[in-house]
Amino acid sequence: MSKETMQTVCLTFDFDAISLWLGPFKAQSPSMISRGEFGVIGAQRILDLLELYDIQATWFVPGHSADTYPAVVEDIVKRGHEVGHHGYCHENPVSLELQKERKIIEMGLASLERVIGRRPQGYRSPSWDLSPNSIELLLEYGFVYDSSMMGNDFSPYWCRQGDRYDMESGYNFGKPVDLLEMPVTWGLDDFPAFEYVSLPTKLYPGLRSPSQVFEIWMGDFDYMRTKIQDGVFILTMHPQVIGRGHRMLFLEKILTYMQSTGVRFMRMIDFVQEWKGGHKKP
Repeated sequence: MSKETMQTVCLTFDFDAISLWLGPFKAQSPSMISRGEFGVIGAQRILDLLELYDIQATWFVPGHSADTYPAVVEDIVKRGHEVGHHGYCHENPVSLELQKERKIIEMGLASLERVIGRRPQGYRSPSWDLSPNSIELLLEYGFVYDSSMMGNDFSPYWCRQGDRYDMESGYNFGKPVDLLEMPVTWGLDDFPAFEYVSLPTKLYPGLRSPSQVFEIWMGDFDYMRTKIQDGVFILTMHPQVIGRGHRMLFLEKILTYMQSTGVRFMRMIDFVQEWKGGHKKP
């Protein structure tokens, strides 16, 4: 396969819907909760656009979203997209005891299996945080890959178990395990770029213009395309964010641009299976 055809794009969409506002943001206001409802409108627009461009993507879905909007999740699968695990109500694993984290994984699995009829193979942690127990649990429940960490940008790598560290010596890396990391970064995520959230203790200013974000995202894309021979470019988007009108035009613009370069678009699970086929397991 030529260098050019080895360049891969994985589009990912986190269908958080209402769970994002009930979970980490502890919303009580119907107005705040309604921001998650808009995710259904955004999801429909995205699905139609991906179908127009003949692109299959990966959707990470909390169990709460599957239980609340099963028809949307069924439509995602019907159109050929992958569905991955994304917690139950967007809980951050870092704050969870082992048994609580286990219960949430099981709840998310049960909801997704009930709606789509099969168990997901990929996992993305809500808020991109993993607990010290997360890797062990993901292996225990048979996940093939994770997409929550940032130890590389355009190259997958094996997750590790048993890292040790303190403040008085160097970092001790654990052993690699048979769980592939599909790395992410906040710079290639639409939420911090676009979404405005005002909380008593935090302000997420967001509301950047699409032209600014185009420069950032496609700058990284062009670097990957020209410098990393077997690179994979991973974008993270949220239907309730990217689904707004002017941002949908922006999404169409970047799809047009990336397709014009000859890259291939893949679901994460397809890329992971191909990558694992060419690399020795740890």
